[in-house]
Amino acid sequence: MMAARQPYFVDATANTHPFSVEGKTAIVTGAGSGINFSFTSLLLSRNCNVLFADLALCPEAQKLVDTYSTKTKGKPRAVFQRTDVTDWTQLSRMFEVANQEFGTIDIVCPGAGIYDPHWSNFWHPPGSAKSKDAWDAGHYASMDINVIHPIRTTQLAISEFLNPKEGEKVSVTNPKRVIIVSSIAGQVSNLTTPIYVAGKHAMNGFVRSLGHLDSTIGIRVNGVAPGVIKTPLWTEHPEKMTFIDEEVDEWATPEEVAEAMVRCLEEPDLGGGTILEVGAKQTRKVAQLNDPGPSGPGHTVSRLTDNYKEVFEWLAEDGWGQNKA
Repeated sequence: MMAARQPYFVDATANTHPFSVEGKTAIVTGAGSGINFSFTSLLLSRNCNVLFADLALCPEAQKLVDTYSTKTKGKPRAVFQRTDVTDWTQLSRMFEVANQEFGTIDIVCPGAGIYDPHWSNFWHPPGSAKSKDAWDAGHYASMDINVIHPIRTTQLAISEFLNPKEGEKVSVTNPKRVIIVSSIAGQVSNLTTPIYVAGKHAMNGFVRSLGHLDSTIGIRVNGVAPGVIKTPLWTEHPEKMTFIDEEVDEWATPEEVAEAMVRCLEEPDLGGGTILEVGAKQTRKVAQLNDPGPSGPGHTVSRLTDNYKEVFEWLAEDGWGQNKA
Protein backbone atom coordinates (compact mmCIF):
# COMPACT_ATOMS: atom_id res chain seq x y z
CA MET A 1 0.00 0.00 0.00
CA MET A 2 1.41 3.40 -1.00
CA ALA A 3 2.12 5.78 1.88
CA ALA A 4 0.44 9.18 1.80
CA ARG A 5 2.55 11.92 0.27
CA GLN A 6 3.95 14.53 2.58
CA PRO A 7 2.46 18.01 1.95
CA TYR A 8 5.81 19.44 0.91
CA PHE A 9 5.81 17.11 -2.11
CA VAL A 10 2.48 18.50 -3.32
CA ASP A 11 2.45 21.25 -5.94
CA ALA A 12 1.63 24.60 -4.30
CA THR A 13 -0.97 25.66 -6.84
CA ALA A 14 -3.76 27.15 -4.74
CA ASN A 15 -5.69 29.94 -6.44
CA THR A 16 -4.34 33.32 -5.41
CA HIS A 17 -5.32 36.98 -5.51
CA PRO A 18 -5.99 38.44 -8.98
CA PHE A 19 -3.00 40.05 -10.71
CA SER A 20 -2.68 41.94 -13.97
CA VAL A 21 0.46 43.27 -15.65
CA GLU A 22 -1.51 46.39 -16.62
CA GLY A 23 0.05 49.45 -15.01
CA LYS A 24 2.84 47.45 -13.35
CA THR A 25 6.64 47.69 -13.57
CA ALA A 26 8.99 44.82 -14.49
CA ILE A 27 12.73 44.21 -14.39
CA VAL A 28 13.88 41.73 -17.05
CA THR A 29 17.46 40.51 -17.39
CA GLY A 30 18.57 39.24 -20.77
CA ALA A 31 15.96 41.54 -22.32
CA GLY A 32 18.24 42.50 -25.18
CA SER A 33 17.27 39.54 -27.38
CA GLY A 34 15.45 36.24 -27.67
CA ILE A 35 12.72 35.05 -25.32
CA ASN A 36 13.20 37.87 -22.85
CA PHE A 37 12.94 40.50 -25.59
CA SER A 38 9.63 38.95 -26.69
CA PHE A 39 8.48 39.00 -23.07
CA THR A 40 9.33 42.70 -22.68
CA SER A 41 7.57 43.49 -25.94
CA LEU A 42 4.43 41.73 -24.73
CA LEU A 43 4.57 43.48 -21.35
CA LEU A 44 4.88 46.90 -22.97
CA SER A 45 1.95 46.10 -25.26
CA ARG A 46 -0.05 45.34 -22.10
CA ASN A 47 0.81 48.73 -20.55
CA CYS A 48 3.57 47.50 -18.23
CA ASN A 49 6.78 49.51 -17.69
CA VAL A 50 10.00 47.56 -18.27
CA LEU A 51 13.62 47.96 -17.20
CA PHE A 52 15.71 46.18 -19.85
CA ALA A 53 18.79 44.76 -18.09
CA ASP A 54 21.43 43.31 -20.40
CA LEU A 55 24.96 43.84 -21.68
CA ALA A 56 23.57 45.21 -24.96
CA LEU A 57 20.39 45.43 -27.03
CA CYS A 58 19.77 43.81 -30.39
CA PRO A 59 18.51 46.28 -33.03
CA GLU A 60 14.88 45.27 -32.45
CA ALA A 61 15.22 45.72 -28.69
CA GLN A 62 16.90 49.10 -29.14
CA LYS A 63 14.04 50.20 -31.38
CA LEU A 64 11.51 49.06 -28.78
CA VAL A 65 13.27 50.94 -25.98
CA ASP A 66 13.46 54.06 -28.15
CA THR A 67 9.74 53.77 -28.96
CA TYR A 68 8.79 53.62 -25.28
CA SER A 69 11.47 55.89 -23.83
CA THR A 70 9.45 59.07 -23.39
CA LYS A 71 7.28 59.84 -20.37
CA THR A 72 3.69 60.01 -21.56
CA LYS A 73 0.78 59.94 -19.15
CA GLY A 74 -1.09 56.67 -19.29
CA LYS A 75 1.56 54.98 -21.47
CA PRO A 76 4.17 52.42 -20.44
CA ARG A 77 7.87 53.28 -20.54
CA ALA A 78 11.08 51.35 -21.23
CA VAL A 79 14.54 52.03 -19.79
CA PHE A 80 17.79 50.23 -20.61
CA GLN A 81 20.28 49.53 -17.82
CA ARG A 82 23.55 47.92 -18.90
CA THR A 83 23.96 44.93 -16.59
CA ASP A 84 26.45 42.11 -16.18
CA VAL A 85 24.34 39.56 -14.32
CA THR A 86 27.42 37.89 -12.80
CA ASP A 87 28.16 41.09 -10.85
CA TRP A 88 25.97 41.28 -7.75
CA THR A 89 26.56 45.03 -7.44
CA GLN A 90 25.07 45.52 -10.90
CA LEU A 91 22.11 43.33 -10.00
CA SER A 92 21.41 45.59 -7.02
CA ARG A 93 21.79 48.61 -9.27
CA MET A 94 18.92 47.33 -11.48
CA PHE A 95 16.54 47.71 -8.55
CA GLU A 96 17.87 51.16 -7.67
CA VAL A 97 17.38 52.39 -11.24
CA ALA A 98 13.90 50.84 -11.51
CA ASN A 99 12.87 52.57 -8.29
CA GLN A 100 14.26 55.88 -9.52
CA GLU A 101 12.59 55.62 -12.92
CA PHE A 102 9.24 54.02 -12.00
CA GLY A 103 8.74 54.31 -8.25
CA THR A 104 7.66 50.72 -7.64
CA ILE A 105 8.63 47.22 -8.82
CA ASP A 106 6.04 44.46 -9.29
CA ILE A 107 7.57 41.82 -11.57
CA VAL A 108 11.13 40.50 -11.74
CA CYS A 109 12.38 38.12 -14.44
CA PRO A 110 16.01 36.98 -14.12
CA GLY A 111 15.84 35.65 -17.67
CA ALA A 112 19.43 35.96 -18.90
CA GLY A 113 21.03 32.62 -19.74
CA ILE A 114 23.58 30.86 -21.93
CA TYR A 115 23.76 27.36 -23.40
CA ASP A 116 27.05 25.67 -22.38
CA PRO A 117 29.43 27.54 -24.69
CA HIS A 118 32.86 25.98 -25.15
CA TRP A 119 34.35 28.74 -23.02
CA SER A 120 32.49 27.53 -19.90
CA ASN A 121 31.73 23.87 -20.51
CA PHE A 122 32.20 20.64 -18.57
CA TRP A 123 34.11 19.02 -21.45
CA HIS A 124 36.56 21.96 -21.70
CA PRO A 125 37.82 22.15 -18.10
CA PRO A 126 39.09 25.37 -16.48
CA GLY A 127 42.52 26.23 -17.77
CA SER A 128 42.14 24.35 -21.07
CA ALA A 129 42.61 26.03 -24.44
CA LYS A 130 38.92 26.63 -25.18
CA SER A 131 37.85 27.59 -21.66
CA LYS A 132 37.71 31.10 -20.25
CA ASP A 133 37.20 29.66 -16.75
CA ALA A 134 40.49 30.06 -14.90
CA TRP A 135 42.00 26.96 -13.30
CA ASP A 136 41.89 28.60 -9.88
CA ALA A 137 38.67 30.64 -10.30
CA GLY A 138 36.55 28.49 -8.00
CA HIS A 139 33.44 28.79 -10.16
CA TYR A 140 32.08 28.29 -13.69
CA ALA A 141 30.88 31.35 -15.62
CA SER A 142 27.97 29.36 -17.06
CA MET A 143 26.69 28.50 -13.57
CA ASP A 144 27.14 32.13 -12.48
CA ILE A 145 24.80 33.19 -15.28
CA ASN A 146 22.29 30.33 -15.34
CA VAL A 147 21.97 29.51 -11.62
CA ILE A 148 23.61 32.03 -9.29
CA HIS A 149 22.21 35.10 -11.07
CA PRO A 150 18.52 34.03 -10.92
CA ILE A 151 18.89 32.91 -7.31
CA ARG A 152 20.50 36.18 -6.21
CA THR A 153 18.07 38.27 -8.27
CA THR A 154 15.14 36.47 -6.66
CA GLN A 155 16.60 37.24 -3.21
CA LEU A 156 16.86 40.90 -4.16
CA ALA A 157 13.30 40.85 -5.53
CA ILE A 158 11.85 39.37 -2.34
CA SER A 159 13.74 41.93 -0.27
CA GLU A 160 12.43 44.74 -2.48
CA PHE A 161 8.86 43.47 -2.28
CA LEU A 162 9.02 43.25 1.52
CA ASN A 163 10.76 46.63 1.91
CA PRO A 164 9.57 48.87 -0.94
CA LYS A 165 11.05 52.34 -1.31
CA GLU A 166 7.57 53.60 -2.19
CA GLY A 167 4.08 52.19 -1.98
CA GLU A 168 2.57 49.26 -0.16
CA LYS A 169 4.46 46.21 1.08
CA VAL A 170 3.72 42.92 -0.66
CA SER A 171 0.80 40.90 0.72
CA VAL A 172 -1.76 38.40 -0.53
CA THR A 173 -3.92 41.36 -1.57
CA ASN A 174 -0.97 43.28 -3.05
CA PRO A 175 0.83 40.46 -4.87
CA LYS A 176 4.19 40.54 -6.62
CA ARG A 177 5.75 38.18 -9.15
CA VAL A 178 9.04 36.48 -10.08
CA ILE A 179 9.23 34.48 -13.32
CA ILE A 180 12.21 32.16 -13.95
CA VAL A 181 13.28 30.92 -17.40
CA SER A 182 14.15 27.25 -17.05
CA SER A 183 14.15 24.70 -19.90
CA ILE A 184 13.02 21.23 -20.88
CA ALA A 185 16.65 20.44 -20.01
CA GLY A 186 15.44 20.59 -16.39
CA GLN A 187 13.56 17.33 -17.00
CA VAL A 188 15.94 15.41 -19.24
CA SER A 189 19.65 14.59 -19.69
CA ASN A 190 22.27 15.41 -22.31
CA LEU A 191 25.86 14.13 -22.27
CA THR A 192 27.01 17.08 -24.39
CA THR A 193 25.82 19.82 -21.98
CA PRO A 194 25.85 18.46 -18.40
CA ILE A 195 26.44 21.82 -16.72
CA TYR A 196 23.47 23.38 -18.51
CA VAL A 197 21.27 20.41 -17.66
CA ALA A 198 22.37 20.53 -14.01
CA GLY A 199 21.59 24.24 -13.87
CA LYS A 200 18.09 23.84 -15.28
CA HIS A 201 17.31 20.95 -12.92
CA ALA A 202 18.46 23.31 -10.16
CA MET A 203 16.14 26.08 -11.32
CA ASN A 204 13.13 23.75 -11.43
CA GLY A 205 13.81 22.73 -7.84
CA PHE A 206 14.31 26.36 -6.85
CA VAL A 207 10.95 27.40 -8.33
CA ARG A 208 9.14 24.50 -6.67
CA SER A 209 10.76 25.25 -3.32
CA LEU A 210 9.44 28.82 -3.25
CA GLY A 211 5.91 27.85 -4.26
CA HIS A 212 4.28 28.38 -0.87
CA LEU A 213 5.28 32.06 -0.77
CA ASP A 214 2.38 32.83 -3.10
CA SER A 215 -0.61 31.93 -0.94
CA THR A 216 1.17 32.95 2.27
CA ILE A 217 2.72 36.37 1.59
CA GLY A 218 1.72 37.14 -2.00
CA ILE A 219 5.03 36.50 -3.80
CA ARG A 220 4.52 34.09 -6.69
CA VAL A 221 7.67 32.45 -8.10
CA ASN A 222 6.89 30.46 -11.25
CA GLY A 223 8.89 29.19 -14.19
CA VAL A 224 8.68 28.41 -17.89
CA ALA A 225 10.48 25.49 -19.52
CA PRO A 226 10.99 26.29 -23.20
CA GLY A 227 11.80 23.56 -25.69
CA VAL A 228 13.51 24.20 -29.02
CA ILE A 229 12.98 27.93 -29.46
CA LYS A 230 14.28 29.79 -32.51
CA THR A 231 16.37 32.50 -30.86
CA PRO A 232 20.03 33.62 -31.05
CA LEU A 233 20.74 31.17 -28.20
CA TRP A 234 20.44 28.52 -30.91
CA THR A 235 20.97 30.23 -34.25
CA GLU A 236 24.18 32.07 -33.28
CA HIS A 237 25.86 28.96 -31.85
CA PRO A 238 27.00 26.53 -34.58
CA GLU A 239 27.81 23.79 -32.07
CA LYS A 240 24.20 23.81 -30.88
CA MET A 241 22.69 23.96 -34.38
CA THR A 242 24.31 20.58 -35.13
CA PHE A 243 21.59 19.01 -32.93
CA ILE A 244 18.88 20.17 -35.35
CA ASP A 245 17.59 18.50 -38.48
CA GLU A 246 15.49 21.34 -39.87
CA GLU A 247 13.71 19.02 -42.31
CA VAL A 248 12.33 17.01 -39.38
CA ASP A 249 12.49 19.05 -36.18
CA GLU A 250 10.11 21.89 -35.38
CA TRP A 251 10.88 25.21 -33.76
CA ALA A 252 8.71 26.86 -31.16
CA THR A 253 8.66 30.65 -31.07
CA PRO A 254 9.82 33.10 -28.40
CA GLU A 255 6.37 34.69 -28.61
CA GLU A 256 4.81 31.40 -27.44
CA VAL A 257 7.13 31.41 -24.42
CA ALA A 258 6.34 35.06 -23.68
CA GLU A 259 2.62 34.28 -23.64
CA ALA A 260 3.24 31.46 -21.16
CA MET A 261 5.29 33.81 -18.98
CA VAL A 262 2.41 36.29 -18.78
CA ARG A 263 0.05 33.43 -17.97
CA CYS A 264 2.32 32.51 -15.05
CA LEU A 265 2.03 36.07 -13.79
CA GLU A 266 -1.71 36.50 -14.19
CA GLU A 267 -3.69 33.27 -14.12
CA PRO A 268 -5.11 32.55 -10.64
CA ASP A 269 -4.90 28.76 -10.98
CA LEU A 270 -1.18 28.83 -11.86
CA GLY A 271 -0.14 29.29 -8.24
CA GLY A 272 3.39 29.52 -6.88
CA GLY A 273 5.82 26.83 -7.95
CA THR A 274 4.13 26.21 -11.29
CA ILE A 275 6.32 25.40 -14.29
CA LEU A 276 4.82 25.69 -17.78
CA GLU A 277 6.55 23.74 -20.52
CA VAL A 278 6.40 25.40 -23.96
CA GLY A 279 6.83 23.66 -27.29
CA ALA A 280 5.54 24.33 -30.79
CA LYS A 281 1.83 25.16 -30.44
CA GLN A 282 1.71 23.30 -27.12
CA THR A 283 2.00 24.50 -23.55
CA ARG A 284 1.41 22.32 -20.51
CA LYS A 285 1.91 22.32 -16.76
CA VAL A 286 4.83 20.17 -15.57
CA ALA A 287 3.98 17.99 -12.56
CA GLN A 288 6.47 17.86 -9.71
CA LEU A 289 6.35 14.05 -9.50
CA ASN A 290 5.73 11.31 -12.09
CA ASP A 291 5.65 13.75 -15.00
CA PRO A 292 5.77 12.07 -18.42
CA GLY A 293 8.38 14.53 -19.68
CA PRO A 294 8.57 16.69 -22.81
CA SER A 295 7.50 15.23 -26.13
CA GLY A 296 6.18 16.30 -29.50
CA PRO A 297 6.73 19.34 -31.71
CA GLY A 298 9.25 21.88 -30.47
CA HIS A 299 10.66 19.55 -27.81
CA THR A 300 12.86 17.14 -29.73
CA VAL A 301 16.03 17.39 -31.79
CA SER A 302 16.95 14.52 -34.08
CA ARG A 303 20.73 14.70 -33.85
CA LEU A 304 21.29 15.18 -30.13
CA THR A 305 23.14 11.91 -29.51
CA ASP A 306 25.21 12.33 -32.70
CA ASN A 307 27.25 14.86 -30.74
CA TYR A 308 28.15 12.34 -28.04
CA LYS A 309 30.91 11.04 -30.32
CA GLU A 310 32.63 14.43 -30.10
CA VAL A 311 32.61 14.25 -26.30
CA PHE A 312 34.46 10.93 -26.38
CA GLU A 313 36.94 12.38 -28.88
CA TRP A 314 37.71 15.20 -26.45
CA LEU A 315 38.14 12.73 -23.60
CA ALA A 316 40.63 10.76 -25.73
CA GLU A 317 42.95 13.75 -26.03
CA ASP A 318 46.20 13.49 -24.07
CA GLY A 319 46.01 15.00 -20.59
CA TRP A 320 42.32 15.85 -20.62
CA GLY A 321 41.52 17.90 -17.50
CA GLN A 322 45.14 18.28 -16.43
CA ASN A 323 46.37 21.70 -15.37
CA LYS A 324 48.41 23.06 -18.28
CA ALA A 325 49.24 26.32 -16.48
